[in-house]
Amino acid sequence: MPRPDLAQVRDLARIVGAFYVRDAALTKAQRVIDAAFAAGEPTEAQVDTYLAAVKRYFTAFAREADAQLRRTDKELERLYQLQYNATAERGVAAKRVEAVRDVLARIGGTAPV
Repeated sequence: MPRPDLAQVRDLARIVGAFYVRDAALTKAQRVIDAAFAAGEPTEAQVDTYLAAVKRYFTAFAREADAQLRRTDKELERLYQLQYNATAERGVAAKRVEAVRDVLARIGGTAPV
């Protein structure tokens, strides 16, 4: 993977800095890179350390987010199936009610509402 130029690193630092991060290593790396940019330019070692910390944190974050998305999708599929089944069951019950009312109407009975 090609190394990003300093403008890209600065943009990345701005984006990452907007996240609420409680990871100590990334928080420290963020402070160091922000201070380095404020003072001029970060060293190659500071950039490498920062990029490694960002990659480590966001790789784990992505795995967690993907797992949450899969769980949510699975739950939605379950709910959609329940809704589909309930809708079908309601349709059958509505036809049954209609048929019963028709029979009762033909014999002069009254159909319960």
